[in-house]
Amino acid sequence: MENSDAFGSSTAPLTWHDFLERMRQPSAADFVKSIKSFIVTFSNNVPDPEKDSAAVQDFLANMEGAFRAHQLFAGCSEEELDSAGEGLEKYVMTKLYNRAFASLPEDVKHDEQLYEKMALVQQFIKPENLDIKPDFQNETALLLAQKELQKINMHKAPRDKLVCILNCCKVINNLLLNASIVSNENPPGADEFLPVLIYVTIKANPPQLHSNLLYIQRYRRQSRLVSETAYFFTNILSAESFIWNIDAKSLSVEEDEFEKSMKSARALLSGLSNNLDSVSYQTDQEIRDSKSEAVKAKKERNFPLPNQGSTKNTELIKEIDDKPDSITSRPSVSELENKGASDLLKEDEVRSGFLKYPFLYAQVGDLTIKDVEALLNSYKQLVLKYVCLAKGLGHKGQSVQVSSTETQEKPQEEHEGTSKEDKNEKHEVIQKSEEELNRESPTDTDDSESNRGNSGHKTVKHSEEEVQSRLESTE
Repeated sequence: MENSDAFGSSTAPLTWHDFLERMRQPSAADFVKSIKSFIVTFSNNVPDPEKDSAAVQDFLANMEGAFRAHQLFAGCSEEELDSAGEGLEKYVMTKLYNRAFASLPEDVKHDEQLYEKMALVQQFIKPENLDIKPDFQNETALLLAQKELQKINMHKAPRDKLVCILNCCKVINNLLLNASIVSNENPPGADEFLPVLIYVTIKANPPQLHSNLLYIQRYRRQSRLVSETAYFFTNILSAESFIWNIDAKSLSVEEDEFEKSMKSARALLSGLSNNLDSVSYQTDQEIRDSKSEAVKAKKERNFPLPNQGSTKNTELIKEIDDKPDSITSRPSVSELENKGASDLLKEDEVRSGFLKYPFLYAQVGDLTIKDVEALLNSYKQLVLKYVCLAKGLGHKGQSVQVSSTETQEKPQEEHEGTSKEDKNEKHEVIQKSEEELNRESPTDTDDSESNRGNSGHKTVKHSEEEVQSRLESTE
């Protein structure tokens, strides 16, 4: 979503990449030195939010003043100079993000408590509890606003985080404005806007909301936190305060009803967590029990020992011991998917399981350039979940494959005068040697990618020839 109103001009001549290019010019050497020096000094200091905020604000102000007086920005317009300041803020705070974001234990604790409270309240809250009019209860628009707010943790720069909040607020503002036009009513004000924002925030429940808001307050350039931007940001701060102090009176319900709803929500969330833990525990316990039963059953078979019985009995014992116990096998991915699908179909509203995946049923023609970022984020989450799932199921990665050029360079002796078993054994030794070299050889971060690739190829090839010669000598 565009945010031109919030930041003056969304098409400023100097973009983020332009700023980086200017900083690479020889005449910008002093700027680069000052920026790096500030980042190192800031990172080495003990976290102190008030001092850290003041230090960043002063540094950004001084650097922007230096930009205006430097020949590198000679002849630049106000928009270009403003964009240079935005680029500076983004670069500095991206580098300092791990040090500046949620730097105090009390902030982290506040995040956890706020997230837990929203997780409980969202189980039973309804728009009516916040006196939101039926005309403003557009499910599609409210869901879109939630999605915008949930993007806040995908960014590190204060401005980018603020854009997520502003986009969320604009969706809500447009919803209220369109509804008022349809009903021929006066344009909505803060009394109508804030309750909807509170409802959207609770339903979105973005992690670390408190730390995100503090981060924007402390490190967003104060001279740019004005006008419509300041208005919307003040509203999200009010929404956080309301949610933090939410009670029965806030939701226009009886005290007993509120406590009962909170208790039920707590039991529900606790039950889901306990169910996951119990499933994991039962699975491990069943595996242990089935293994012990299998061992016991094998002992009771009373087969003759290999040196006392026939060859047939020996082979029979080996065959039985080598057979995997079907009881101990864990459910496959397809079985888990089928179980999830069957459970989903039992729900009253099947669509509720797919609300977080808006592109599931989209066609190619439905997508626009604006959807690329959301699709990329969804792809990253999918890969992360898949890798975690594969790791949890014990799936191993693919082994290192020998390239075709290496295979062609193998000595002719391997093709002639060598048994099939010897060939396989040699191949396994060579492949194992390659894998060990790939794991143990250090990587030189100063070399280029091509140099690293060539040196690695030579090392593996040399090891292959050495192993080959050793094998031939033993023969």
